[in-house]
Amino acid sequence: MLTLITGGARSGKSARAQFLAEGQPGELVYLATAQAFDEEMSDRIARHRADRGPRWRTVECPIDLPDAIAREMGEGRVLLIDCLTLWTSNLLLGEHDFSVASQRLIETLVTASCPVILVSNEVGMGIVPDNALARRFRDMAGRLNQEVSAIADHAELIVAGLCIPIKSNSSQLTSP
Repeated sequence: MLTLITGGARSGKSARAQFLAEGQPGELVYLATAQAFDEEMSDRIARHRADRGPRWRTVECPIDLPDAIAREMGEGRVLLIDCLTLWTSNLLLGEHDFSVASQRLIETLVTASCPVILVSNEVGMGIVPDNALARRFRDMAGRLNQEVSAIADHAELIVAGLCIPIKSNSSQLTSP
């Protein structure tokens, strides 16, 4: 089962995704796309890791997310990818071919042999960015969210900590 959790920054997406993952049996694998370029981000990553606890195994994959998914998927595992938005910015700022990378991601996700939960920010609900780089990022993130939601079995929008189901092909998920 493929689940997309989206919403604004600090809306509760990661907590919701963690709750869903921890409600399933098996090994929990956290695929982390964040990179710690400053002390604040280092602290944020450390807090997220501590919140997950010992049941989780973390795999850092700021660029090679499709390869990490392919390597980690398997019977008895649950993958949580946090987050597609940071992965998109990593690709953009690293001048990687986003079209190729996102296509590889979609191809990998459709072959997933275990539950996969993806976290991604909804960045298109605010004002139009005032510069070309920010507009390009917004467009890339929006297109990726559309592509992932199209293949997802389940999708939720998180607003102010509240879960709004937006797509459901399964009744296996429960709310906190």
